[in-house]
Amino acid sequence: MKQKILIISALLLASSFVFAQKDSDNKEEKEEGYKFTHVKEIKTTSVKNQNRAGTCWSYSGLSFLESEIIRNGKGEFDLSEMYIVRHTYSDKAEKYVRMHGNLNFGGGGAFHDVTNMIKKYGVVPEEIYKGLNYGEDNHVHGEMDAVLKSMVDAVIKNKNKAVTTAWNTALDATIEAYLGAVPEKFTYKGKEYTPKTFAESLGINMDDYIEISSFTHHPFYSKFIIEIPDNWMWDEVYNVPLNEFTKIMDHAINNGYSVGWASDVSEKGFSWTNGLAIVPEADIKDMTDSERSKWSEMSSREKAKQLYTFEKPGKEKVITQEMRQAEFDNYKTTDDHGMHITGIAKDQNGTEYYIVKNSWSTKGNDYKGYFYASKPFIQLKSTSIMIHKDALPKDIAKKLGVN
Repeated sequence: MKQKILIISALLLASSFVFAQKDSDNKEEKEEGYKFTHVKEIKTTSVKNQNRAGTCWSYSGLSFLESEIIRNGKGEFDLSEMYIVRHTYSDKAEKYVRMHGNLNFGGGGAFHDVTNMIKKYGVVPEEIYKGLNYGEDNHVHGEMDAVLKSMVDAVIKNKNKAVTTAWNTALDATIEAYLGAVPEKFTYKGKEYTPKTFAESLGINMDDYIEISSFTHHPFYSKFIIEIPDNWMWDEVYNVPLNEFTKIMDHAINNGYSVGWASDVSEKGFSWTNGLAIVPEADIKDMTDSERSKWSEMSSREKAKQLYTFEKPGKEKVITQEMRQAEFDNYKTTDDHGMHITGIAKDQNGTEYYIVKNSWSTKGNDYKGYFYASKPFIQLKSTSIMIHKDALPKDIAKKLGVN
């Protein structure tokens, strides 16, 4: 009996050791994932939620400008994204009709839409113009987009073979039925403003902001109209070599400037759930949807297949100018999404990443609405960036002729 007790005790001791070892292994496995240390952070405003509206460009563009207002010592503001969207729709519709419909018309846009609309129409705080005038608590633009598109197409295709003087008024009335009438004057924190005087009070000059890209189908150190569907304004970007593209970003952030970032996020290396954008050295199955709905709709099994590459830092591809150009030329890099880069971080191996503020709310990923983009991802998949012109390194500013 005593011998049996000793044997049972030994077995229990051994199994305890095995389970303890497994627990230790599991702990090690869990702790093996990405660990980020923030090296440089730019102060910004809270993460917002664009919900079911293709207006990331307005959210990221205003987030970028809100950081600029903070940088200039004017305090923290929550500016109205839908005020910018409302005016953009109207101006875009006019150009669409003038172009006989040979232009992109929809919810998409670019950073320069934000700065150009503020120059032309001013801006208002979020509390003054929420743009929710159609029975929803959050932005849902599917119906409005379809209605507005059908209106401008009807104007172009009408049987009278002439454009009336009424269609602009009819379109604006429809936009305002969904988003609300824009205020001519408003009171904010005890002071009366117009949208233009409020914009002037923010202490930033829209002419100080420039966009930069890096492609070989145009000469370096020149400006060109970037050929993306949402560039309905035909605005120009400055063109620099790839090594200078990332040099500009690093110089900006390290000197207290944030960066507006336009990129393709429909990539195999982008995982909103894991808060990562990387270019794995080994290819994995391609993902083609640019919005987070793709990720939430996947089954657990599908996610497991896709997410294995995000378990811990690994080797990434070395990106060349030729690779970047080929992705753009072959439609593999598209203008999916606008975001706001607010800092630089390092993983446990010392590899640098950019800290990216998104507009998909604080839910659904590991970093409360932020994610980390590797330099290879930025180099391969960026379409353009927006910065304050003073954020340029002096030698590059001289090459571009930017004063």
